[in-house]
Order: sequence, then C-alpha cells, then structure tokens
Amino acid sequence: MTSQPAAIARVISLALTAFIMMIAAISFPFLTLDAGGLQNATSVIDAVLAFNDGLAFPLAIAVAFFIVVIPLIRLGALIYALGPLVREQKPRAGARVAFGLAERLRPWSMAEIFIVGVTVALIKVAGLAAVTIGPAFWAFAGVVIITVLKDQLICRYSIWETLDRSAA
Repeated sequence: MTSQPAAIARVISLALTAFIMMIAAISFPFLTLDAGGLQNATSVIDAVLAFNDGLAFPLAIAVAFFIVVIPLIRLGALIYALGPLVREQKPRAGARVAFGLAERLRPWSMAEIFIVGVTVALIKVAGLAAVTIGPAFWAFAGVVIITVLKDQLICRYSIWETLDRSAA
C-alpha cells in the first residue's frame, strides 16, 4: 500500500512537471506554417495576441486566462498547498484556500480544449500549407497529458482531510 506522503509526492511531481512544461509551452515556437514560400512561426503568446485589436480584445484576455494564466495559477496553488505535506510537515498558511482555489479553477482550465482545437485546425490546414510542429506544441500536449494523469491520481477527500487534521 502506498503511503500518503508518497501519493502526494507523485501529485506534486506531476504538478511541478506540468508547471515547467507550461512555461516551455509559452516560451518556444508553437508551430510554423509555410505556404507559397511565405513562412510564419507562431507561439502561444502570438495566438493570444491575434485577438488584441478592437472589439476582440476581451477575447484575447479570455484566451490568455483560460489557456495560460488559470492553468499556471491552478498548478502553483496545488504546489503551494501540498508541498509541506510531502515532508509530513504542517501545511503553509493559506494551504486550504490555495487547494480550494485549485479545485474551483479546475473547470476553467482549458489547456486541453486549446490543444484539441489546434490539432483539428492543423489537420484542416495541412493540405494547404506545410506545417511544422514546434517544441511548444509538444510541451503543451505534455501539459495536457500530465494534468489529466495528475487529476486522476489525486484523492481530493484525503487531501482535505490531511489539511484539516494538520491545521488543527
């Protein structure tokens, strides 16, 4: 049987990995299109900034929040809340609030929706242009897979119980 600190350590390690991969996903080129001799490389930030003109500006903010900011906040809150529990220490001040925030943001974290949308668009565009998938695409895909795995491994009841017991 796996001990609770070991189970929490797995969740933390997946959250840290996803956090680092998300930073990579927004730092590197996402994909490059080559059509008719014209080449255009784009990043996740470029995808967000594509909507920053005029009336579409609120859409740019929403895209940034749903695919970058909220997933990073969620991962950071989870790391903050669970970090001391791995070492069987008392939780940090605000750990319950941080874990609650991570849980409330779960439905709003849309990284997986973004990657599915991009994949569908790539399939449609592949016939019109040469598409080169960049390292950010693979990092983003990794974030999605790791996040799904982390969400399947986490026992929310046990974490709430541990946070309550440790805080008392």
